Amino acid sequence: MKKWQNKKQSDEIGVEAASKNIAATGPWEIVESRTGETWRMRAVQDHWRQTPHFEEMVFWEIPEESSRIAGFQTGQLDTFLMSFDTIPLVESIPGAQLVSVPDAVGMNLRIYGNWYPIEGVEPRPGYDGDLPWVSPTADVTTPEWETAVKVRMALLMAIDRDALVETILSGRGHTKIPLHGYNNFMHLLEGRDWPAFSTEGAIALLAEAGYPDGFSITLTPSIRGAAAEVEGCEIIAQMWNDIGLDVNFQRIPYGTLRPQLVGRTYQGATCHAGSPLSTPARGYGSYLSANPFNRGLEHPYQEDLMLRAQKEVDPVKRNQLEKDVGIFLLDNALTDLRYYTMDAVWPVGPRIEPWGEFVKTTDVRQINGYEFMQHRK
Repeated sequence: MKKWQNKKQSDEIGVEAASKNIAATGPWEIVESRTGETWRMRAVQDHWRQTPHFEEMVFWEIPEESSRIAGFQTGQLDTFLMSFDTIPLVESIPGAQLVSVPDAVGMNLRIYGNWYPIEGVEPRPGYDGDLPWVSPTADVTTPEWETAVKVRMALLMAIDRDALVETILSGRGHTKIPLHGYNNFMHLLEGRDWPAFSTEGAIALLAEAGYPDGFSITLTPSIRGAAAEVEGCEIIAQMWNDIGLDVNFQRIPYGTLRPQLVGRTYQGATCHAGSPLSTPARGYGSYLSANPFNRGLEHPYQEDLMLRAQKEVDPVKRNQLEKDVGIFLLDNALTDLRYYTMDAVWPVGPRIEPWGEFVKTTDVRQINGYEFMQHRK
């Protein structure tokens, strides 16, 4: 992740002060903030993109959905992040509406620990070939590699993706996309998909791999603001319990989880939200060994393909490399495996107009486009 700071400001008041009092270019200026509670902002007049229609905006951090709903019902909140099962209640409130962005967010299963030796790269502290889902060798032709693939396939086979869409998303999503980044490039995957859901099949695969009694694994939701990201992950944990796994479910702040991902020390799986990409190669950076952040995989073959895809300017040749990457990730059930794609749905209170046409779709885990909100006419 790159962070840009105003050098003049940093030189004048110091890096630490500049990190808290950022010189930014957005349409809102932070007036007051209390960590974990509230942010009060005022509109930037004559803003280069859009001067907000409201003079002031206040963000409240309210952990409990029931409290957010109560604030919305009483008119104290004009919009909020909600779970999908709250939609019927919002629709019953006089004057309330919904803003919906289709196929806005993908929830991906990232399996961590497959950090295989790459020439010139220091060994990763989290690489352990004794973990059931990790091979002791990077050679994909070996029985050891095949055994680890069976374990990872069992993890996928145990997840009823369609049931997640119906229960967690109230049907506002789908399972058509099996791999992150391939929303508009499904043809490159040549019909590949997750293994069909089967609890019995997953148990049989684990037995074939030498784990008839299961094993222990850590599962952690990357809590970054996507709807139902924790609830969906909790159900996956239960589905893994159903095949005999001892799941250590961690609900921790993302600020606590992320350093483990950067340091390549985390061993387990995460439920991680991601937004659509213009091309698969655009997302390859955080797989590479030179990148601070990592998605759980470093392999010589994958690293070579991704580096070449990033540099390739010929779209036909780049698509072939992206195809090879996608097939490698899916055939070996490695990481960034999409369990569902969902719409972004936000409630709109009776005092404001819906602003859906102005939503920036590059990242819609959080509500955006506040500067375009207007008073209800």
